[in-house]
Amino acid sequence: MDLSAIPQIKHTDSNNFFLLSGPCAIEGEDMAMRIAEHIVKLADKLSIPYVFKGSFKKANRSRVDSFTGIGDEKALKILRKVSETFKVPTVTDIHEVSDADKAAEYVDVLQIPAFLVRQTDLVVAAAKTGKTVNLKKGQFMSPESMKHAVTKVKDSGNSQVVITDRGTMFGYQDMVVDFRGIPTMKEFAPVVLDVTHSLQQPNQSSGVTGGRPALIETMARAGIATGVDGLFMETHFDPANAKSDGANMLPLDRLEQLLVNLTILRGTINELQ
Repeated sequence: MDLSAIPQIKHTDSNNFFLLSGPCAIEGEDMAMRIAEHIVKLADKLSIPYVFKGSFKKANRSRVDSFTGIGDEKALKILRKVSETFKVPTVTDIHEVSDADKAAEYVDVLQIPAFLVRQTDLVVAAAKTGKTVNLKKGQFMSPESMKHAVTKVKDSGNSQVVITDRGTMFGYQDMVVDFRGIPTMKEFAPVVLDVTHSLQQPNQSSGVTGGRPALIETMARAGIATGVDGLFMETHFDPANAKSDGANMLPLDRLEQLLVNLTILRGTINELQ
């Protein structure tokens, strides 16, 4: 497994998948530290290279009264504390060109949201920070077209780029992952499967996104079987009361068994190759 795209990640000899995981949004220091500590212990136990995920702000919201964050600097400082405390890299979303340099002072990986992955100025600004850039595949884009997004990063002088598939829109309120796209995108960069967002059910009449978290393990297993390099999943100790995307997050107390099962599956796949 090539982890050169994320040089800060803790390498292991397990040839396991790597994991980007944490809450959807940073709601406060205590919750972030609690979730990070839990996942770090599991990742160390199972030899899973790990990156803590948390959005410092949420710009893409269905309603104007939806939670957007606790304050940019406050949330970014929490991400830095997670990294320094647990010695793991961190990833967060950026939404505007001005976010790139600001977030790069605190985190190791800058994530371009799926709706914004065609925004050239944003992608180039992220690339020019020298940080790893995680490109979420747009729900409206083919796997083949992600080559151009990757090229924008590399042409900006940055070879540290990852693609994350989070599904394709099917109708108005469902996401579907076409696993044929995994080997296609692996020709361009390491590929991650976002197993929680790909189970979203957006555009609900209530203005609150729904989801099908019962299928998280099914989706993750399929990703491992089709050769993804990494998995992305959002988790929370109380999804029902999470301030963002609770409907499709994995309960934190279910993460260990899931990772055990996926590690066993990955080992089996490795033996067959």
